[in-house]
Amino acid sequence: MKQALVASIVALALAPSASARPLLGVAGDGARFASLTGQRSSSSHMYLGWGQGQTWGSSFDRIFPKLGTAPLVTITTFRWPSKTSVLTPLQIARGAGDAYLIAFNAAIARAGRQVFYVRPLGEMTGWWNPWCAYTRDGRSKGPSYSTAAFRKAFARMYLLLHGGTAAELNVRLSRLGLPGVRSDLAVNPFPQLRVVWGAQAHGDPQVPGNQPARYYPGDAFVDVVGDDPYDLGSVDWAAIERFYRAHPRKGFAFPEWGMRGIDDPGFVSRMASFVRTHRRVEMLSFYNGKAGSLFDLASKPRARAAYRRLIVPLGG
Repeated sequence: MKQALVASIVALALAPSASARPLLGVAGDGARFASLTGQRSSSSHMYLGWGQGQTWGSSFDRIFPKLGTAPLVTITTFRWPSKTSVLTPLQIARGAGDAYLIAFNAAIARAGRQVFYVRPLGEMTGWWNPWCAYTRDGRSKGPSYSTAAFRKAFARMYLLLHGGTAAELNVRLSRLGLPGVRSDLAVNPFPQLRVVWGAQAHGDPQVPGNQPARYYPGDAFVDVVGDDPYDLGSVDWAAIERFYRAHPRKGFAFPEWGMRGIDDPGFVSRMASFVRTHRRVEMLSFYNGKAGSLFDLASKPRARAAYRRLIVPLGG
């Protein structure tokens, strides 16, 4: 497993078009998912609220070892379990969240993983997330949540997570018009640390200002582009294709994908076909959810059989 993982890393790092078997992951009980599908997951997907692992909840050093050989961690601004948001994108951009990012940076270095995925503020194009710039009915939330603020927040998160000397970081932050840091940070280089900009193929609400491109911080601050397709009865594969082609110099991932309350083997088959024909796909993590949830693959026998037959053999 370790040699295969190293080979995948090298291939992915050489060029965006490099052919490598994607890493497979799951959000939920990995052992249970393995019993359902036969998948040996490289990655376990965990969602962290702001401050979790540093000042509240389990510590980073207890969390990360449980997440497989290639962890996937989504950072949110939530405070669990209330899901209240503790920071705006503008506050993050201006450094209000630096203590957490610096602690996260150090914990990644201590974890010693050969691949570590971090997805800051995923699905920013979705109204259900407080870091989205728009409300459900398409109204702007104002400057603290603007797409411009998000781009700078994401760039800051990218820089601090990857680390470097204070002098190096401050030059790059200054170019963005952002305050600097006071001390050197551990270096978590690409391709070991892979920061995922995980939007969706189109915005929701679908208003011009909420399109994914409006949130994109630029290639210099993104390692991997991600999309989260969920089958709620239909999937816009044409939009996913456009999204994939919009970022030809970046690896591509599906940090979340799944089916809500339906058993659709056709969706699984289409995903397998997409991965086989789009060589930059480097990771896909199934959202199985909790046992008995609407997303649980155990309640979808036809899709589960398709997953075992078509997805599991793809994995590196």
